[in-house]
Parts: sequence; structure tokens; C-alpha cells
Amino acid sequence: MSNFSLSCPIPLDQYPQVLLAHGGGGKLMQQLLEKMFFPAFKTSNDSPPHDSAVITLPGDKIAFTTDSYVIHPLFFPGGDIGSLAINGTVNDLAMSGARPLYLSVGFILEEGLPMETLWRVVQSLQKAAKIANIKIITGDTKVVDRGKGDGIFINTAGVGIVEHNQTIAPQSVQPGDLVLLSGDLGRHGIAIMAVREGLEFETTIESDCAPLHQIILTMINQGVDIHCLRDLTRGGLASALNEIAVSAGVTVNIKETAIPVREDVQGACEILGFDPLYVANEGRFVAFIPPNSVDTALEIMQSFAQDACIIGQVAPEKTKTGLVTLESKIGANRIVDMLSGEQLPRIC
Repeated sequence: MSNFSLSCPIPLDQYPQVLLAHGGGGKLMQQLLEKMFFPAFKTSNDSPPHDSAVITLPGDKIAFTTDSYVIHPLFFPGGDIGSLAINGTVNDLAMSGARPLYLSVGFILEEGLPMETLWRVVQSLQKAAKIANIKIITGDTKVVDRGKGDGIFINTAGVGIVEHNQTIAPQSVQPGDLVLLSGDLGRHGIAIMAVREGLEFETTIESDCAPLHQIILTMINQGVDIHCLRDLTRGGLASALNEIAVSAGVTVNIKETAIPVREDVQGACEILGFDPLYVANEGRFVAFIPPNSVDTALEIMQSFAQDACIIGQVAPEKTKTGLVTLESKIGANRIVDMLSGEQLPRIC
């Protein structure tokens, strides 16, 4: 990827904000594409701009995903809407055990968005894509009337190659599987809420926003048998486990004492009235692993995050409805249900 200049390439003395004309298909839109987007996302091997990108995919099995990002605020400790869009899409591909290859990016911009803000987001997109080793190969830009958007929305679609024969999906979950968690919970959601609500803590809580594919690919390459993976975004750990339990027809038993939550995050959750099990993450996942692969899987996961751990196990017998139970710190058992509504709106 090309290097960025330190300042926005659009002449701010003439166009300090996004105008409707920047999405109108004329000279201003062409200037936005040629001066900002093309230099940021174009590689030396790219063909001239066209309505679609033509690519050659290795192998015959791909993963394909799409997502949209509407977060507020746009910038938060540990990330922003740009890095979130890249990492969120990469992680969705990773949950199928795919190696991310290509990405599309669609921008919905609100009239009046500061051009410098857009420039910061574009820089973040480029940096995150480079770290994740995924290429942005096509995109789109639309501008909506002032007051009809929220600054900027981003839609992505990602393509990855599946280079293994495992079926990593809820239907592969088996009784006796161990449930592994890749790290501490809750930092992303609390980082967002702290900025949004103007809360100040003794230490700044940063989002865990990060790509996860390297952990997964390392596990696969080292022969770990993976039955299911799920990243812990909206609805957090509790929602992810419930979705898998229902799809697989199993009971998942977890232990509260085994689940890592940082002290500052736990304190923030108590102040805000949140349960860390339901708070969103953008760099965490659960893995359902059979006993014979657990030691290797845990060793690999801990090489990326020291607090990766085993938090529970699938019950010996299948059920018709699917269930998640939690053994509390005092030894009592309770059902961990799905959220009845949205706990933390607009965080991913």
C-alpha cells in the first residue's frame, strides 16, 4: 500500500466538509476518489478503476461475509469505525477458519462531515487492512442529506479462502467438548460507553478491537480439531453461547470463576448496571474443542493472550432446546438466557 501524507489530500480551504456533490458522480466525487480513496487502497498490481474487481481465488472453497458499522462515537480508545470495519469483517471470516483475502468497503457519508474526519477513518482502514493482510479491492461512496445520517456508516463484504477440511460450525459441536475463551471480556463495550457518557475511570479502558485470524489459522495449521468458533460481538459471550447451544442442541455449562474480566471493566459494569457476559467485544472468541485437542489449542491461544482459558464444557447428553448454565462464584447454578432487548445500542 502507498504511504500517506500527514495532511488530508482534499483541499480543505475549498472543501472542509463533505458536500452532497461528493456523492453526485461529478468532478467533486472524482476528486474524492482520486485524491483520497484510490491512493489509500490501491496496490501496484491493481487494474484501472472499473465497476467491479476481477480476482482469481486459489482453491475451490471460500468464505464470504458482509457487515455494516454504525458506531457512535466514531473514535474511541483502542480503535475507531475504520479499524472496527476491517477487524469485524476479518473476524467473521476467521470464525469459519478462513484466511482473509479481499474486502469491499461502502461509505455512507452525511453532508457536513468534516473532511479531516473522513481522512482519519480512511487512514485507519488502510492501516488495519495492512495489519490483517487483507486487500481492499472495490468500494462505493454515497452522500446523504445533513441530518439523515450519523456522520459516516461503513458497509463491508469480505472473501476468504478455506484451506482445510474441517466443518467449523455449530452442528459440529459434540457432548464433552471444552469451551475455550480467547481473553478477557467487556472492554470494547465499556470503552464505547465511557466515551459516549463522558465517564472517567482511574485508567483508560481501551477496546479489544483486533483481528483474530492468525490465532485460528495457527490452531488449524498445528492440527487442532476445531468444532465451532464464534466471535463475541453484540450480545457478548452469553448470546454467542446461547446461539451455539440452540443450533447444536446441547447444554453448555460454564463457570463464573473461570471467566476473566478486568477489575476496571467489572467496576464500570457495576456502575452502569451491565453484566459483563452480555457486553460486546471486538477481539474475543469462544472455541469448542474436543478433549484430545484442548492442550494444543490452549497453548496457542495463550501465546496470543495470556488470559485465554477454559471456561466450561458441553454436557454429556444432547437436548432438544439448547441451554447455557453458569456456576456462580458461590456455587449456585443459574440459566444464562439471551437478552430480551438491546443492552448496549450501536457499538459495532
